[in-house]
Amino acid sequence: MRRQFLSYAIGALLLAAPAFIPAQAADNSAIKEKASVCSGCHGENGISQTENIPSLAGQPDQFIQWQLVFFRAGSRKNDQMKPIVEEITNEDIRSFGAYFSQMTPPKAADDGDPDLSNKGAQVAAGRRCASCHTDSFAGTKAVARLAGQREEYLVKALHDYKAGQRVGGGVAAMADVAYHMSDEEITAVSHYLAHLK
Repeated sequence: MRRQFLSYAIGALLLAAPAFIPAQAADNSAIKEKASVCSGCHGENGISQTENIPSLAGQPDQFIQWQLVFFRAGSRKNDQMKPIVEEITNEDIRSFGAYFSQMTPPKAADDGDPDLSNKGAQVAAGRRCASCHTDSFAGTKAVARLAGQREEYLVKALHDYKAGQRVGGGVAAMADVAYHMSDEEITAVSHYLAHLK
């Protein structure tokens, strides 16, 4: 029943969402100045240095737009994001998507536990993660880039999906996938993706 409600809620949200048209923001000094508020948490050049805060650099344009819409609509909750999204316009959302998507994504750190990565690769294959996130896990359209993302953030995101505290787009595929994952699988796949070069 709860998942059905989430699907209906997302459907309503999609109808109210801004048009997802790529914006030209790479050399727009106004949007660069507006986006500077993001760097305090998400890092300079969109690469996070803060625990449990994701890197935005290289995330697909539409994915960033959708997350901002979810935050603004209240279907995705975060105390730090709430006052920010209350102040941004639909045009800002389009511009932020373009701005961060054009940045160079973070480089994965050297893998100190290749055995855990091998287990994570098996989990990713078994859960068919690449069917949405692409073979390189670079994401596409409204689907997140996972390669090189902060490891502890990936763990948190999967636990949030599993607990029903975070919703995804469409028919909430992530909640269904994460719900069936064990803690060990979440740890392994997060390690694998964070160190994927």
